[in-house]
Amino acid sequence: MTIALVLASVFGSAANPALARGNLRARRQSGTEWAGGYYHTMWGQPVALVVPPTAELQTHWNWGVAQTSVTPIWPQFTRAYPGPYAGGRGFLPTPRWPGSTDQFGVYYVRGPW
Repeated sequence: MTIALVLASVFGSAANPALARGNLRARRQSGTEWAGGYYHTMWGQPVALVVPPTAELQTHWNWGVAQTSVTPIWPQFTRAYPGPYAGGRGFLPTPRWPGSTDQFGVYYVRGPW
């Protein structure tokens, strides 16, 4: 017990990779917005493209040299209602010449089912 406590205090959550991944997933799920800074031009708001829970990665295509990236799709929604949301911000329209697929206002969201 004390050895595990010492290891946890010395190495933090890196002593247990599963715990570190779980904490990161929980942090991302609770505090990250699902939408980027742009809205879909036709709908006037960001659009959630719901993907199956087996989907893990998304590709962000950017115009330019070596600008394409692959990032994880974090599960955003849980089964329990988290309560009212008081925050909020305005969204930008799609630029006339977009430089990334992130600027079209369609964002991947992984469902909890």
